[in-house]
Amino acid sequence: MKIDILTLFPEMFAPLHQSITGRAERAGIVEIRAEDIRKYTKDRHFKCDDVPYGGGAGMVMTPQPIVDAVRALDPNGKARRIYMSPRGRVFTGKVASELAREDNILILCGHYEGVDQRALDICGFEELSIGDYVLTGGELAAMVVTDALLRFVDGVLSDGSADEESFSDGLLEYPQYTRPAVFEGLAVPEVLLSGHHENIAKWRKLQAEKITAERRPDLLK
Repeated sequence: MKIDILTLFPEMFAPLHQSITGRAERAGIVEIRAEDIRKYTKDRHFKCDDVPYGGGAGMVMTPQPIVDAVRALDPNGKARRIYMSPRGRVFTGKVASELAREDNILILCGHYEGVDQRALDICGFEELSIGDYVLTGGELAAMVVTDALLRFVDGVLSDGSADEESFSDGLLEYPQYTRPAVFEGLAVPEVLLSGHHENIAKWRKLQAEKITAERRPDLLK
């Protein structure tokens, strides 16, 4: 899988080259590239934004650098093109699994007051949101999407690691425990030490249902 990320701040994406996603990159499972939009501007001062038509606060990213960057990185139009935007479709585990089946993904990070609509229309971007709030830019959202979708790509995680996480079966995840068996007077539930796999599975399902009912009852509807 190849993931290109268009941004004004490519240095923000260093964490994606660490830990699990970094190992996947070094193993050749995924290629992640953060591309500086400023490289494609025709402005002699490397400017990529301007005041909005119609007035209003802030600046808007101009279309020319974005369109030229997309055409350079995806000349054949094969990539799934995504613009991180609070007005987009809400990103979920299901969407992450869907994106994980793509061979090429191109993510555009907006900044300031957003992106000139013509860049989105010309390049055919779909809009994706990670929640009902606004960030200062799309970089953090792009990292969230990249990290989440890669968990569904074969070889990134150990076999089965993503099978029983929160939202995988419509429930929040059950509590997890490891050694020591007793820590500061708190003991691991006895059922987890029993070795009885059927009872453990029942306990985990019951705990998941309980936590979901308390914290996200909307998931049970």
